[in-house]
Amino acid sequence: MSHNSSKNGTSPAQKCKDFVGVTFADGSGKIVGLLLAYVLTNLAHHLLKPMHQPRITSDIVIGLFLGNIQPIRNGFELEMIQTLNYIVEFGMICYMFVLGLEMDPYVIFKPPTRDAIVAYGGMLSTFILGCSLTPFLHYSTHRKIVVAITLSFTLAGSGSHILTRVITNLKIGKSDIGKLGMAAGIHSDMITMLIICIGAVFVLPQGNNTQEQIQSAIKMSASLIFQSVFAAKVSPVFMNWINNENPEGKAMKGTHLVLSLAFMVAVCSCSPFYGYSPILSAFMAGIFFPSEGRMSKWTVGKVNYLLSTLYYPIFFFWMGFHAKLFTFEADTLGTWGRFFFLIVISTAGKVVGTVICGLMLGFHWPESVSLGLLLSAKGHFYIFLAIMGAVHNYITHTTAASLVIMIFFTIVHTPFVVQNIIGRARKHAPTKRMALQWLDPSNQLQILLCLHGSQNITSTLNFLEISRGTANPGVAVYVTDMIELTDQIAATLVQNEGIDTVTVTDKAVMEMREEITTAVQSYVDENGGGITLKRMLALSTFSGMPQDICILAEDLMVSLIILPFHKRQLEDGTLDEGHPGFRYVNRKLLRNATCSVGILVDRGFGSIENISRSQAASLNVAVIFIGGKDDREALAYASRVARHPAVKLTVIRFLLDNSENPQRRAATYKDNTAELEEEMKIDDECFAEFYERQVAEGHVAYAEKHLANSSETFATLRSLEGQYALIIVGRGERANSILTVGMNDWQQCPELGPIGDVLSGSDFLVRTSVLIIKQHDFKGELDGLDEDFSVM
Repeated sequence: MSHNSSKNGTSPAQKCKDFVGVTFADGSGKIVGLLLAYVLTNLAHHLLKPMHQPRITSDIVIGLFLGNIQPIRNGFELEMIQTLNYIVEFGMICYMFVLGLEMDPYVIFKPPTRDAIVAYGGMLSTFILGCSLTPFLHYSTHRKIVVAITLSFTLAGSGSHILTRVITNLKIGKSDIGKLGMAAGIHSDMITMLIICIGAVFVLPQGNNTQEQIQSAIKMSASLIFQSVFAAKVSPVFMNWINNENPEGKAMKGTHLVLSLAFMVAVCSCSPFYGYSPILSAFMAGIFFPSEGRMSKWTVGKVNYLLSTLYYPIFFFWMGFHAKLFTFEADTLGTWGRFFFLIVISTAGKVVGTVICGLMLGFHWPESVSLGLLLSAKGHFYIFLAIMGAVHNYITHTTAASLVIMIFFTIVHTPFVVQNIIGRARKHAPTKRMALQWLDPSNQLQILLCLHGSQNITSTLNFLEISRGTANPGVAVYVTDMIELTDQIAATLVQNEGIDTVTVTDKAVMEMREEITTAVQSYVDENGGGITLKRMLALSTFSGMPQDICILAEDLMVSLIILPFHKRQLEDGTLDEGHPGFRYVNRKLLRNATCSVGILVDRGFGSIENISRSQAASLNVAVIFIGGKDDREALAYASRVARHPAVKLTVIRFLLDNSENPQRRAATYKDNTAELEEEMKIDDECFAEFYERQVAEGHVAYAEKHLANSSETFATLRSLEGQYALIIVGRGERANSILTVGMNDWQQCPELGPIGDVLSGSDFLVRTSVLIIKQHDFKGELDGLDEDFSVM
């Protein structure tokens, strides 16, 4: 069918038929291009996730690649390209409206804060540098002054949403530099957008003479002012009515939803009716539109979701299509010179401005440089401006492609800048290591002691007794009830004010808690020299309980969490099947707690009565030491237990027997010599200190077991049956794993580690309780550094 079939006199039906025919002619190129855009952008984003790259970096690369494949380009006729332009412009209208919704224009009228000063400094220096260089570098084909000023403002801006995403993903949003960077980015983005929106009034007017252009500018200015005032004064009244009619927790009424969307469209359409840009109009409407309330938040969430899932792949394909990399003048020296100066203006301008402001505000210069590099990042609107400049022939396609690539380079480095900030902060800020191994002996030991119910009372009191140490510095124990939040219990909750915001009025829970409180308080009253007792409650569903206990432990700054084993002992000494909910909580806490965690397997420990400080060496306790940080933590706890007069502690060290035939060792064992030697060195230093303080002074008995493989380890553990009331072991994390390798193959409870699982398994029928201790791991990108760290 001819592409010129739509002529004057052709019926509307024929025009529609012609458009459909043109749109689907050579459809394979369109389908393949757009389908690949969706698939490859998502695939590339997931591949780059380990590098913490924001989605826009992979989108730019895929868009430039697909948009310049000739067979795909051939499938897009003029009409289809125009349709693609309409889609991109409509999506950009939605993007700009939501971007404005997330900004507060009234901060401009407040005294400048630190973030505003940093934003103004970076923008001003970049703008001055841009205006000084761009007019002489021939970026534009005509209207050179207008293009130079617009380009300078573009380079002075920041992609606030890109910057916010990188900072929050790398978890420095709570730090002083993270908060400052996000706030300065938003301020810089907002000021740049406002200047571009106001400047468009003087650039966009059309007319055959000066008078007509002035009249057009006056109409646009009046309509823009009316739109802004209407959005600022009338919109809050309407939106408050919508929000009051649709409170949180209830389904939003369809009529109100339609009315709200229609109202937003009407507000955004005021100034475009008089020739103003609908994209800039959407931003001006959004920035003065009320951002609080259910409807506004719903709009932001839904639009952002649609943009990320549907719009961005099309947008970046459109970008690559119009960038026309095959016309890029790579063989011209001037092209690379202009590209180089774009990067210099964008980054050096920001860095110089933020460093100068940083000196005025007393910042460290490395942090000021990092802020400047972060603020140089640009977003989607700046890419849109670059491509539209080429489409309307204000700049060449080579310049547009250079701008897109420059924007890519201003974004791709941001995760590495943030990681560098974290690295510097980690060196200068002390890390809080909440573990017994690093606890100052002069500081009070703080333990979060958890219970499932009244059946744990006796074992809790016995644990408390052997852990109490001396009266000075003493021990602070937070006895915490772990209660599952069921529908029945939830119906009995009473909201209070103050610290205890919720009271449980369920009769069974109240009686259980009262029984525990009475027993523990009676013990403290009779024997509690040096014990500080506080009662806590972990009331949550099993899925939320691990996080609640972690937060509680962090707030209380405890060094050790003690959890009951999820299985209970039966009358014949064996253990039942256990509670899967409590097992889930234990396993999650072992992985995520920010302090050491101990699991107490009660196999008779709770039946021991009257552990008294006046009874000399009446309780036999052993600690097994093989090596690794968990065993070192177990040794640290054992050194406190050794102080109790009624405890006879024996430390049993399992050593690798190097004198035996290597064939006796496990054939599957492969060691890392460097790691093994370093870990064994730490183990030897730790054990030597323990030996000097405890064994050499006669407080602790000592035994060595020379073993060659895990089979001998298992046999040695079996030989300990009946000799000790309590055995303390580390969960694992041993470099010298030749003594435990293969023991995982038959584990019943892997969360206890190989040694703990053997000692608490069904083969051990005697009444020997086990305490398994795990030293916490550093979690997240901060490697143990608090997320609210301060470096400024």
